[in-house]
Order: sequence, then C-alpha cells, then structure tokens
Amino acid sequence: MNTNAVIQTMLEHKSIRKYADQKPSDETVQTIVRAGQQAPFATQCYSILLSRNKKRNPWNAPLLFTICVDAHKFELIMAKRNWKIVMNDLAFLFFGIQDATYMAQNMVTAARSLGLGSCFLGSAMYRADKIAEEYCLPKRVFPLVQLTMGYPAEDPPTRPRYPMEFTLFEDKYNELDDKTVSKAMKKMDEGYLAQDYYRKAKYMIPLEGGRKETFTFDNYSWTEHICRKLGQWDPDPKDLLQQLEKRGFHVTKKKEE
Repeated sequence: MNTNAVIQTMLEHKSIRKYADQKPSDETVQTIVRAGQQAPFATQCYSILLSRNKKRNPWNAPLLFTICVDAHKFELIMAKRNWKIVMNDLAFLFFGIQDATYMAQNMVTAARSLGLGSCFLGSAMYRADKIAEEYCLPKRVFPLVQLTMGYPAEDPPTRPRYPMEFTLFEDKYNELDDKTVSKAMKKMDEGYLAQDYYRKAKYMIPLEGGRKETFTFDNYSWTEHICRKLGQWDPDPKDLLQQLEKRGFHVTKKKEE
C-alpha cells in the first residue's frame, strides 16, 4: 500500500482516554479548528463549543469540543438576504451532519499530526438539552458529537478494521456470502481478543429479554458487543426526536413557507 506522512497519521489513529497534564496552547487549538474548517462542506452549518475545564471534562481531558449542527447563524445570514429556510428539517439536518462530521474528522487528523490524541463521544445527541443549557445555546443549534483531546498519557494499539472485500464494492454491491461475513467477523473479533480489549475494560453489555449468557471474556469480542448494542438498545426514536424538538428541529413536519 502507498504511504506518506498524512496516510500514516490516519492509519495510526487510536482513541485516547488518558491525558497528560500539558495544556495545548491557544495556537494549537486554533490550528486544529482552522484545519477542521477546511474540510469539504455543503453549507458550513456547524459551530464548535470548547471547554477547557479538566475537572468537568470526561477523563479530565484538557480540551472538550462539542460539534454542533447550527441552523441559527445561517438563518441570521438568510434574514439579511430577505430569505427564510423552507427546506425541511430532516434534509437540513442531513446536510448539517455531513458538514459537522467532515470538520470533526479533520480536527482529529490535524490534532494527531501535532502530537495530540482524541476520543469521540457519540452520546451528545441524547444530552442535547443539557449541553444547550450548559453552553447557553440558542434554538436551532443541535449538539451532534463531542471530542475529548489532549496530549496522550497512554499508547494503546490501533484497533482492527474490516477486510477490504467487506468494505469496498466496485461497480455493484457484492453478494456477501457466509464465508465473506464470517471472515470479516473473525478479523474483528480475533483482533480485539488478541489485545484483550474487553477484559481490560471490564466491559460486557448485559443481556436482556431472558437471553442466557454464554460468553466470557475469553470469547466476548467486537461483533457480539456491537450486536448487543444494536439488538437491545433504543428501539423507540421518541427520545432522540424529543431532543431535536427541544432544540427547534421538527423532522416529521413540513416547513412552512
């Protein structure tokens, strides 16, 4: 495979949850955010919140970024042009999510190139109302994801990824036979077991609905872990819809012109 410094930085990505006391400088923070801004975008409908409160931040991280989908500030621009948004909120959110995630990934890559580590927190959207209160957010700003960041105080191995034939489909979507699926599962599971990831984390998602536990940390690995998440959690969208509605986004309603 071809490689260079940029590709190597991306291939060596790992989530960091232990941070050194060293504080990133203002210049470093601005560099990371500026690199994030240069990501591709549809509308630049995002905003970034920053907390440097280590006592409050997860894992006492020196930096906590909250990446938001932001309709509010673009509505201010549109008002100056004598326009109102008539695009439905579901479509707007998809465009905003694209913009925000492109930026967030650029920030991760930029930070790693400067010697910092980071970890995404995907639960922000379920706590959008609390985050909005904490940061005094106006309506139509929705916290999408959070990102802890700082200089690493640990050096975990990179985690496994699916094999290429389970990821890249050329010209048409490949038929995924049992052999191909099993091979992909094996690569993920054996990779995590080799690192003793879940045993070290002491984390096994409990079974619900009367299922009998048949796994131990000797064979509990990534695919079972993810299956338990997707197979047990959050079947009703109402909680997330309520979070969106509290922030002024109504994805099931037609926009009034």
